[in-house]
Amino acid sequence: MSTRKLKFAIFGNEYQAKKSASIQKILSYLSERKAEVYVDRPFYDFLTHSQQLDIKANGVFDDYNFDVDYVISMGGDGTFLKAASRVGAKGTPIIGVNMGRLGFLADVLPSEIENALDAIYQEDYMLEEHTVIQIEAEGEPIEGNPFALNDIAVLKRDNASMISIRTCVNDEYLVTYQADGLIVSTPTGSTAYSLSNGGPIMVPKAGILCITPVAPHSLNIRPIVISDDSVITLTVESRSHNFLAAIDGRSEKLLEGTKLTIRKAPYCIKILKRHNQRYFSTLREKMMWGADTRQ
Repeated sequence: MSTRKLKFAIFGNEYQAKKSASIQKILSYLSERKAEVYVDRPFYDFLTHSQQLDIKANGVFDDYNFDVDYVISMGGDGTFLKAASRVGAKGTPIIGVNMGRLGFLADVLPSEIENALDAIYQEDYMLEEHTVIQIEAEGEPIEGNPFALNDIAVLKRDNASMISIRTCVNDEYLVTYQADGLIVSTPTGSTAYSLSNGGPIMVPKAGILCITPVAPHSLNIRPIVISDDSVITLTVESRSHNFLAAIDGRSEKLLEGTKLTIRKAPYCIKILKRHNQRYFSTLREKMMWGADTRQ
């Protein structure tokens, strides 16, 4: 059992009032353990101002200014992705508490919070390392965070016709996609946007990426799986002369002709899992495989 004083950073979104009981449960538990707790400022303001809660924390932080042993994400998978983008190369393990239904990333239910924290203090857990990908734009810097845990997508603008995406893998020409967009997905993101466009489910640590077209013009164009050490280069043509690059849902407008390079990032995201948590069981429950849906 860990006897040292642990430090925790807590992230959450500002839209779910029902977090109140759960955050109080976490703070009470960590207070008993004499842990140091720091809360992301927007989430802290939401809890103290909107919810009128008396949050006893050791401090609040902005942006990337935190140095802790563990990160707790309270929300859904979207909140988890935001927390992961802030953790970045720090390597801090993240535990996801899902405030809605079971998620793939945020897979600890509110009723399981104390058991999950017990596992941390008893050092009875696993760390799953999840691949991160990054994007570079030649001659036009990416303004936001260029790293993605789930996926990077190149998409047409809302009012534009489909775009042409010339695609090479390791400098070898693959194909020019005529489509509404193209998704490069990690195994973590394979159950998200890529899946809704017909991409395969890839298990974590598979060492692969998937290139999935969005609404391709040609029906014989299909997703393709490649090694995660591959370097993907994309060149986009668009009648509107610009397009969108979505990095884990964070969109930026780029100019037509901008050469994009997508590759594996030099770090991974560590996700904390209890020993009784298994990917396939989460998959069965989330996807309702084998469930009898008859009334």
